[in-house]
Amino acid sequence: MPSSDTAVLVTVTGPDKPGVTSVLFAALSRHQVSLLDVEQVVIRGRLTLGVLLTCPNDPEELQEELEEAMATVGVHVDVEIGADPVGNRVLATHVVVVLGRPVTARAFSTISRELARQGANIDSIRGVADYPVTGLELLVTATNTSPDADRQLRTGLSEIAAGVGVDVAVEREGISRRSKRLIVFDVDSTLVQGEVIEMLAAKAGREEEVRKVTESAMRGEIDFTESLHQRVQALAGLDASVIDEVSEELELTAGARTTIRTLRRLGYHCGVVSGGFRQVIDNLAHELELDFVKANTLEIVDGKLTGRVVGEVIDRAAKATALREFAAQSGVPMEQTVAVGDGANDIDMLTAAGLGVAFNAKPALREIADTAISHPYLDAVLFMLGVTRGEIEAADAVDGGVRRVPIL
Repeated sequence: MPSSDTAVLVTVTGPDKPGVTSVLFAALSRHQVSLLDVEQVVIRGRLTLGVLLTCPNDPEELQEELEEAMATVGVHVDVEIGADPVGNRVLATHVVVVLGRPVTARAFSTISRELARQGANIDSIRGVADYPVTGLELLVTATNTSPDADRQLRTGLSEIAAGVGVDVAVEREGISRRSKRLIVFDVDSTLVQGEVIEMLAAKAGREEEVRKVTESAMRGEIDFTESLHQRVQALAGLDASVIDEVSEELELTAGARTTIRTLRRLGYHCGVVSGGFRQVIDNLAHELELDFVKANTLEIVDGKLTGRVVGEVIDRAAKATALREFAAQSGVPMEQTVAVGDGANDIDMLTAAGLGVAFNAKPALREIADTAISHPYLDAVLFMLGVTRGEIEAADAVDGGVRRVPIL
């Protein structure tokens, strides 16, 4: 700016109403000011509007006129003459999303204290959700630029988050965060509630023994392929009609339809890769209009399950391979992919993805995931991606209405 110009920071606060902005800028225009930065936020009907500008004339005269003008619309104005015109122009390095039901002042204090301990400054905060969880998005500037900085920030926040009942996601701020284009979900206990193989085993009266093997595999205690063969053997002799029965009994995880519907509106390719069974989940995949499906295939002979699977076993390594195949078919780079899962057999897939989300996951998966969600609502994934509840409901309203299910 010319050396004779004075930098001025104008801050307007008060009830939000039509005309405030027009009155402010009409007064500014009479002093030939140049705008450097403008920020506005409205919280529950209360306005805060900041304008950083340069004034070529008498700044005190400007201040007097602004005070008189803003009084006519019932708001308060503060004018800082000689403000630093460039001091706060630092691009945030990270986005930190905090989710909770609720997010208490104690939880937020703990998070902010840890950020300060790591030398990270909070530049701005906005609410991204009030249902089914409260979501707050923080833009943060970190001073630590070491190669291990991201891990330290993520680990430090994750370790304290569980103790105060919130989930915390940490991502690098920038265009890459907003350029995700492919998302792949695990099915059992992620996209749907429960484990399909246990539902099938219940038809044979062997649900409990199969559940124990499933839990051991999800914790990473036994090889998934071995566990799959053990569990499928328990299904030998069942009539193939149980597949349709179980398929009709599947219950989506809360928020699953909202999540898929919203991601498709945003242009995402959506798919599932499952250690479960193709014959059970095909109808669901068709109903949700998924682009990709990969799962195991149960062998059926003479209308009966043989207790074996045929073809490739979709194990831990195969899940990651499937993600890469889906990305290649979609023309999406791996850094623009998201994977969501809950068990140890999802480790390779989440590691390969640009963003790996552990959803109500076992410890083995939470340890390697980029972020973890412990609340039972799949649409919390949207908030991690920067989509707000307001945006979701605005789009739903266009298509026929918004419905919030009461949460007990």
